[in-house]
Amino acid sequence: MGVLRSKLGQALLLWFEGFREACCLHRVFILCRRSRKLLIRTGQCFLLNGLIFLGSIFVLKSVVIPTLQWILPDHCSQLGFQEPCPFGGILKFYSFLRHGLIQLFYVLWFYPLYVFSLILSNIWYNDIAKYGFAAMGRHEPTVPEPSSQKDTLQNPAYIDKHAGLGGIVIGIGEQVYSVLLLSFFFLEVYATGFIPYIGKALNFLLLSWMYAYYCFEYKWNFSELGLDKRLDFFESNWAFFAGFGNPCVLAIFFFSPLVSYGVMAILFPLFVLTATGSEAEQVIDSRRRKWKGAGLGRLPIFYAADTLSLRVLSLISLKSRGQTQSNKAL
Repeated sequence: MGVLRSKLGQALLLWFEGFREACCLHRVFILCRRSRKLLIRTGQCFLLNGLIFLGSIFVLKSVVIPTLQWILPDHCSQLGFQEPCPFGGILKFYSFLRHGLIQLFYVLWFYPLYVFSLILSNIWYNDIAKYGFAAMGRHEPTVPEPSSQKDTLQNPAYIDKHAGLGGIVIGIGEQVYSVLLLSFFFLEVYATGFIPYIGKALNFLLLSWMYAYYCFEYKWNFSELGLDKRLDFFESNWAFFAGFGNPCVLAIFFFSPLVSYGVMAILFPLFVLTATGSEAEQVIDSRRRKWKGAGLGRLPIFYAADTLSLRVLSLISLKSRGQTQSNKAL
């Protein structure tokens, strides 16, 4: 019981450290002062997703829909008549026409704007992380070394594994695996929302981990940190990253999907920059030193996504091998 209480206390402290790191938004202003390119890109994100995207939603809800309800009413009282209404059929037609015009507004404006914003924002996020990383003045990778991988990291063969043509192939393989892993994890996050009673809580926790991983992934990419080390560090410090992701999810959890996307598209680059400026490794190491090296243990957050990703890759490998053998036979 005492060990469980001790582990719970460690988890709460690491969660608080992660939450505190995510809220250090003053780093954004410091980095933007150092880099004009970063300031411009961040401003463009605010302009596209804040002023244009969220502004369009505000105009639709505050101006377009009330105007259509005034022009095409669906209640007799709006026409000055009492019940029973002699224009029931016309009002039904008005209601149908009004809903059709609103859906047309979504199809011709919001959905194309959403796709355009999604593509352009993802390009800008990478630029923001790159400029932020450069503004930090970091040229050497900050490599976390969990105890389970310390011997591997000190192995020269491991350090040189990305050299040459073989390293390029390994790098491409890691990217494909990473895309599959995060795609399956996203589906897992989405599916948990439908679980009765505990679904919302699980969805909130998994979303927190997902956004925390996305935020730190840019920094780890520019630090040239291997995928296996990222996953080990992330799963070994799951409480810290749950805390870091909580503010990201709290900002969007109670809005409609389109509004949530717009809010997250504004806030996400801020959290990316906060993660870029974070010294997560040092914060966690300082806590571990106080606990005399004792950690919480690795939590297999990506176990299901990892299993499915490896299954898909093995199927692709078997299929390509079969096609190669059939070509040789011909």
